[in-house]
Amino acid sequence: MKLHIPDMSCGHCVATIEKAVKASDPSAILRPDLASHTAEIETSISTVAVIEVLEGAGYPSTAV
Repeated sequence: MKLHIPDMSCGHCVATIEKAVKASDPSAILRPDLASHTAEIETSISTVAVIEVLEGAGYPSTAV
């Protein structure tokens, strides 16, 4: 899945997002792109669940 995460702007943001997703799916793979504020995420949990996890971590996102 690809998500637009407008508030993702630095390495700390990426680390927080990765930690939040991996708490729900330890085998998740994230490929963030800070320039476009997007992240490709390979995970076994649903897109809706990932969006909810990110919102809980302070990073609202939308599917692209």
